[in-house]
Amino acid sequence: MNLPNKLTMFRVVLIPFFVVLLLVDITPYDNWIALVIFIVASLTDLLDGKIARKYNLVTNFGKFMDPLADKLLVCSALICLVEMERIAAWMVIVIIAREFIISGFRLVASDNGVVIAASYWGKFKTTFQMVMICLMIADLEALSLLTTIVTWAAVILTVVSLVDYLVKNRSVMQEKKQ
Repeated sequence: MNLPNKLTMFRVVLIPFFVVLLLVDITPYDNWIALVIFIVASLTDLLDGKIARKYNLVTNFGKFMDPLADKLLVCSALICLVEMERIAAWMVIVIIAREFIISGFRLVASDNGVVIAASYWGKFKTTFQMVMICLMIADLEALSLLTTIVTWAAVILTVVSLVDYLVKNRSVMQEKKQ
């Protein structure tokens, strides 16, 4: 259990605390504490990958758990935000559907010995989704226009990144001749 894997597991452990603080009124500062937890969890995602690559600490556990932890964090946040009526359910369905499609696509690619690296579109998508979630958790009236713009950008980038992955890697889905 190296440092990147510990950071990944720390991110997973933070998720229930994040969800409870977001959905249950315990203190007047619950949303702000949840926001801090979300930011810390998001930063561990950045950090664990950088450390793993820099110090050659990439493991099979990390390859499996890191993307799973990311999806759990983002999906948990988005589902909570639907419950809180801060984002439309259809937008969350688009975002989650993209994650399932790409995960399945990567699984097929892996079976064929192909590794599909993250694209710039995927990285932009992730950044906009994280910013969108932070803005929605903060729920500041003064930032409502910015929140709307970032939300639409995140949804559009979600679709663009999906199309980009599928087009660039369409050969993965083609049957091989025997």
